[in-house]
Amino acid sequence: MTRLAAEFWVQAYLARLRLNDIPAFVVARGDDMAGAVLVKLNTLDGQARAFQRSFDLMTGARNWAILTEGDEPEVDAAIARQRGFDPDLWVIEVEDRAGRHLLDEPGLAD
Repeated sequence: MTRLAAEFWVQAYLARLRLNDIPAFVVARGDDMAGAVLVKLNTLDGQARAFQRSFDLMTGARNWAILTEGDEPEVDAAIARQRGFDPDLWVIEVEDRAGRHLLDEPGLAD
């Protein structure tokens, strides 16, 4: 996370999810100031999707891109590999049957 401490962003994101009655949990705590954040969306049907921050090189805009998706154990394995490369990584798990994650809302990509 640049310009914004990771822990602050995570807490703000969790609060926004709570306001929308979407359960979410920090499953791996990263570095408070500089840790990157992965968001795992668990649709509670055996499927999952993991999102990571991405930058559009042409425009410089930030967005959330799918790192991996598919069967939940495969997504979990991909996240575990990422944590092996980056121990400062935060992982948030969002549980929503409708697939809501709110990452496309204003303020969350900034």
